[in-house]
Amino acid sequence: MKTYAVFIGMLCLVGSAWASGMQFFEGTWEEALALAKKEDKIIFVDAYAVWCGPCKRMAKEVFPDARVGEFYNRHFINMQIDMERGMGLDFGKQYPVTAFPTLFFIDTEGKIVQKVMGAQSVEAFLNLGKKVIGLNDRSQDYAAAYEQGDRSPELLYKYVQALNRAAKPSLKIANEYLRAQKDLTTDFNLRFLLEAATEADSKIFDWLIQYRKQIAKVSSEDEVNQRILDACRATAAKAIEYQSAELVKEAVDKVKKHYPAKVDAFEAQIWMEFYLTANDVPRYVKTAKSYAKKEIYNDAKELQNLTTILVKSFNYDKNAMDLAEEVAKRAAEVGQTSTYHLIYADVLFRNGKREAAKNAAQKALTAARSEGQSAVRTVEGFIQKLEEGL
Repeated sequence: MKTYAVFIGMLCLVGSAWASGMQFFEGTWEEALALAKKEDKIIFVDAYAVWCGPCKRMAKEVFPDARVGEFYNRHFINMQIDMERGMGLDFGKQYPVTAFPTLFFIDTEGKIVQKVMGAQSVEAFLNLGKKVIGLNDRSQDYAAAYEQGDRSPELLYKYVQALNRAAKPSLKIANEYLRAQKDLTTDFNLRFLLEAATEADSKIFDWLIQYRKQIAKVSSEDEVNQRILDACRATAAKAIEYQSAELVKEAVDKVKKHYPAKVDAFEAQIWMEFYLTANDVPRYVKTAKSYAKKEIYNDAKELQNLTTILVKSFNYDKNAMDLAEEVAKRAAEVGQTSTYHLIYADVLFRNGKREAAKNAAQKALTAARSEGQSAVRTVEGFIQKLEEGL
């Protein structure tokens, strides 16, 4: 189908729905720096202008992406700064911009680690973040001290923390320290446990659960809950990689037991990932249908993501494409933008419903006229291809 080949660039394909987009810090720049120092994180800044089309596109299509949210929320303090008003005027004196958007990565001392001009796709933005983490990876410094015999608690904590932030294995170092402790309930050791519990199928996770009330007192209940969820996600990811249904069940059971408020969405998401990796179409479709109705029925972006996965992965299967049509229709109803109507039109066309596809494309064109000439051109190009396909 030529239609989809032209339009695919507009879709935001995700491999996971384990997050709901980037969370942006809303305080002052000074407060962001203080938080970055406290958490030892780099600050990501989207330096934008309200009139900038590419800025709007990133805000609409990239920042809400599930994988982007999961990655950037974990590794960065995220900010959006309007460079033409408010704090942006002062920020621009220290960090001048010549094009929009300009994407800054700034360390805890206020030094620029990376600066990139121009809008990024989801994949490019993820790769950019990974590159920045690599540039700021301090684990080798701690590894050198460790190899020279430094086993001080402070060094080991920073080493584990640096490994985690660089997405490197840390359990060996953490276990070496924690298993040697006679008292895990000191404030320092409780914080160490919180940092070290990176996988749910580990002894350290068991200790996290055992001492969760004490850990919450030296951190917060929210931080403990987030660590539980992150550790279960890590175990689920390992289960999916090795196609271990038992390990998936273990991850689900631990979320159900220790963070029940998140279990329904978590269970659906990881089984969908599992079935997608296994190319088990019937089970994926069954699980995705329930997930769409129960968890994301009013979330246009997530409905769009699910539509894209169905079309990209299972366009040969009638049941999958019927579900893609149903989900795309709901996304158009909720989102009411040209993009959502256009996605729905494409799925209809793929399913052989040509007149319905034309009607959906006309709704996309109506919506596009209030969104700007760029949107209008996109829809008109799609309609032209659609007519050629007819």
